[in-house]
Parts: sequence; structure tokens; C-alpha cells
Amino acid sequence: MVLPLVDEDKPKCFLCHVTFDDYEDLRKHQETKHKDFFEYHEKQAEKGPSPGDVSIF
Repeated sequence: MVLPLVDEDKPKCFLCHVTFDDYEDLRKHQETKHKDFFEYHEKQAEKGPSPGDVSIF
């Protein structure tokens, strides 16, 4: 069975799969509804490597 590609040009929230008309609405949605998710992951990105981590260049 083949599903039709409906609204393939509209942005979609990857957390709750809600479709929006433009990226500005998507940004506002993510800043309000999923604020805790993004704040948590921004704090995780600020952490440096753990002791014993090996970096390969």
C-alpha cells in the first residue's frame, strides 16, 4: 500500500509530530510546549568530555 504525500512541504515538530504552516510557528511551538526538552539538551551540550574520554582526530 502506498500512502499519499500530504503536506510534505510543511514543517513538522519532531517531538509531537504536529504540522505547522511555517517555521516561525514551529519555533514558537517548540519554545513554549517543549521548552524543558531543549533546555535540558542545551545544558548537556555545554558539558565537556568526561575524564578518560579519548578524542580521535
